[in-house]
Amino acid sequence: MSVVLRNAQRAVPVRRAPLRRAVCALRAALGAARFDVGLVCAGNGLMRRLNSAYRQRPEPTDVLSFPFHRVAAGELPQPRCRDEYNLGDIFLGVEYIHQQCCDTGEDFDSVLAVTAAHGLCHLLGYQHNTKLEWQQMYQKEAEILEELNRLTGANLRPLTAGLF
Repeated sequence: MSVVLRNAQRAVPVRRAPLRRAVCALRAALGAARFDVGLVCAGNGLMRRLNSAYRQRPEPTDVLSFPFHRVAAGELPQPRCRDEYNLGDIFLGVEYIHQQCCDTGEDFDSVLAVTAAHGLCHLLGYQHNTKLEWQQMYQKEAEILEELNRLTGANLRPLTAGLF
C-alpha cells in the first residue's frame, strides 16, 4: 500500500524520497506493509497548534501520531473493508527536529527516519507512559530500526533511549 508524504512547511528542506523509502521499510518491518500511512512534514507553528489541541502542550514537538485504529501494542488492525487499510497519520516536526540536530550535531535525515519509526510504533498502539510501556516500545523501535540498518547500512537507534 502507499505512504503519502506531504511537506507542509518551507523552513527546512526535506529529502522526501529517502524518507519515504525508510518509512516503507519500517512499515514492512512492523508487518504492516499492506496498510497506508500518511506522513506530514510540519513546521513549528503547525506542530505547536496540534500539540496544544491534542495534548494541551502549547509548544512544538518532534512527532505526533494519529492512529486510524485503536489497537493494543504490537497488534495489527483487523480491517473490515479496503478503506480501513490505513494505519493513520504521522506529523513530523521537521523544523523542531532540524533545530535539535543543529544543537547536537546529529544527522538530520537519520533523525527523521528514527522519529518516523517512533511515530509508526505509536500508530500500532505502543506508548511510553510507564517503564513497562517504554521497554516494549523501545524494544520494537530497536527491532525495526535494526531491519532498516540491515537494508541501508546505517546505524540508527531508538529515540527513547534513556527515557526511564
